[in-house]
Amino acid sequence: MEGLSIRPEGTASSRGGVYVDVTFGGGGHSRAILERLGPEGRLLAFDQDEDARANAIDDPRFTLINENFRHLKAFLRLHGVRQVDGILADLGVSSHQFDVAERGFSTRFDGALDLRMDRRGDVTAADLVNSLGEEDLTRILKLYGELPNARQMAKAIAKWKVEGGERREIKTTGELKEAVAKHLPRGMENKYLAMLFQALRIEVNGELDALKEMLQQASEVLVPGGRLVVISYHSLEDRLVKNFMRSGNFEGTVEKDFYGNVLSPMRMVSHGAVQAGADEVARNSRARSAKLRVGEKRTVESDQKAVPQSNR
Repeated sequence: MEGLSIRPEGTASSRGGVYVDVTFGGGGHSRAILERLGPEGRLLAFDQDEDARANAIDDPRFTLINENFRHLKAFLRLHGVRQVDGILADLGVSSHQFDVAERGFSTRFDGALDLRMDRRGDVTAADLVNSLGEEDLTRILKLYGELPNARQMAKAIAKWKVEGGERREIKTTGELKEAVAKHLPRGMENKYLAMLFQALRIEVNGELDALKEMLQQASEVLVPGGRLVVISYHSLEDRLVKNFMRSGNFEGTVEKDFYGNVLSPMRMVSHGAVQAGADEVARNSRARSAKLRVGEKRTVESDQKAVPQSNR
C-alpha cells in the first residue's frame, strides 16, 4: 500500500480520496485501502468473475463493479467518477479460482478445461484446444506460455485428438495433461504445465489486450500526481507495464520534446521492479514470481524539471 501513497483527503474529489482496485478477487487489497481512506473517501473495485460478489465489502465507501478492467473509464463514469487518486492492479489468478476444480485453473485437479475469468464468455480453453490447428496452437504456447518445446506440445495435443482412428475432444484438465505427459521434462513437470495453462488462459481471456487498454485508461483518469501500482506474475505482463510506465507506449520507445521532456503521461517511481523478500515468499510461494511497479501521473512541475533554465 505504500506505493499507492494513499491520501485520505485526496484531490480527485472535494469530499475525499478516490481509489480503484481493478482486481478485487478476495478483497484483501481493497480492505487495506479502506483502512487508510478517510470517512469521505471512495473505493471502486472491478472484478469480471461473478464469484467475487461473495467477497463484497459492507462499507458505504465501497462499490463493486462486476466487469473486466478493460472497461475502466466507462464504468467509472457510469458511477459518477471522472478522476481518481490511485489505481491498484494485482494481475495474478485469485486463490479461489485456483481452488475450484471446475474452473480449470489449477493443474492439481481433474476438472473441466475452462479457464474463463468471466464465465459469461463464450469460449473456454477446451473450445480453444479442440478448434485450433497445430500451427496456431504452437504460436499461442510459444508466445504466451514461453514454452521451449511449444511445437512438440502442440503436436502431442493434435495427435491425442485423433489417436485410435477416431476424432475425440480434450474436455478436462486431466486429458490435457495426459496428452502432453511425454513432453514434460523430469523434475519440471509442474513448471511446464503451469506455462501451458498460462498460455491457454491468456488467450481465452484476452488478458494482454485487456491490460493494455486498462493501462492507457488509467493514465487518463488519474489526477496529476496520482499513483498506478501494478503487481504482475510473468514477463509478458511485466514488460508491458514497465514499457508503458517508462515511455507511454508498449514498445518502450522513449520520445522527448524539444526541451528534453519525456512525452509520456506517466513517470516511473520505483527504479526497477520491487520483488518479495525471503520471508514473504516463505509465507506465500506465489509471491516468488511477483513484480511490483509504481508509476505516477506526470504533473506540470515534473515536466518542467527537464526544461533548460533559459527556456522556463
